[in-house]
Amino acid sequence: MSLEQTTERIRSHLPQLASLGYKVKFAIEGEGVVVIDATRVPATLSNEDAEADCTIRVSADRLNQLIEGRMSPTLAYTLGQIKIDGSLGVAMKLASLLES
Repeated sequence: MSLEQTTERIRSHLPQLASLGYKVKFAIEGEGVVVIDATRVPATLSNEDAEADCTIRVSADRLNQLIEGRMSPTLAYTLGQIKIDGSLGVAMKLASLLES
């Protein structure tokens, strides 16, 4: 799946992520970045690299599994399939919003 397709899939979840209140960056291996800025109203989404409260390093395949709910974010982190830089608390809040 391309970066554009992944961005659009995340965009479909933007309304439920608006309450996050932080900036989160997905650094997708070999693809690029997707930055969610939920500090703004309405929340925005971009493929421009920017500072974030939490950076999640992940493969495109694994990210799509997480978005589709086919893999638990907690399990992926525990198994080392995603790496988190910055606030683990923000990552946990993001996971709970994606799972709801």
